[in-house]
Amino acid sequence: MKNFITKLFLGLLFLHIGCLGHATSFSSSSAQATTHFPAERIMGFAKKVERTLASEGARVAIVARMGRPLSEMPEGMRFTHVAFAVYSTITLASGGTVPGYAIYNLYQKDDRPNVSALIQDFPVDFFAGVAQLEAGILIPSLELQQRLLQIIASPTYAALHDPRYSLIANPYTLGRQNCTEFVLDVINAAIYQTSDINIIKANTKAYFKAQTVNVNPFKLMLGSIFSAEVSTSDQRGKPVTATFEKIAEYLQAYDHGSKVLILAP
Repeated sequence: MKNFITKLFLGLLFLHIGCLGHATSFSSSSAQATTHFPAERIMGFAKKVERTLASEGARVAIVARMGRPLSEMPEGMRFTHVAFAVYSTITLASGGTVPGYAIYNLYQKDDRPNVSALIQDFPVDFFAGVAQLEAGILIPSLELQQRLLQIIASPTYAALHDPRYSLIANPYTLGRQNCTEFVLDVINAAIYQTSDINIIKANTKAYFKAQTVNVNPFKLMLGSIFSAEVSTSDQRGKPVTATFEKIAEYLQAYDHGSKVLILAP
């Protein structure tokens, strides 16, 4: 009965909030996926994303995927998972190396959906289980890219990770975190050149406008009771969360030279 109520709640919740996962998963940040497109189409699209990033001269960018069909997403929300794409030297199984992009993710653990880990994979993995082959790409200014590379390569990157996961994590508070909040925390660490989470959150509150989570309070209460990956412990009043769209708006307002692209097959 508990499992049924959990599935029912999350099915309803998917219709209302923007941080969602693969069509076969309740999670926005799951590393596991059931593919909906032939492998060659996924590989071709992943390569197109890489070529686009390279043509823009991006050393680091924020990429987003559509884990659910657009028809199931609320107005103003399109993407369900975000991560950093970092230009890297990729080691092949043969031992050789090629240039390419590594994807730096916050993923939920399969056996503990309320716990997350920082995992590196590649574009073909990132897009493997999408519901639609479409990508959001946010390219910061050259100065911010350089700062982001320094943060990602430093102990600060891991220190900003809070493994206590919630699907609707509040980006203004501590205690719970999802993929979009983590990306935003890293961005603000780079912007303000600090590892102090209190300074990061103070500036987030001052300048970042979060997305309101339009969910019936009763449904939200059920979700927090029956699903480990839904928590309201970090929310104050009407729930809010970070989304790719809101992060894009934020950077375009405060990071001169940033660029947003929507890439289709």
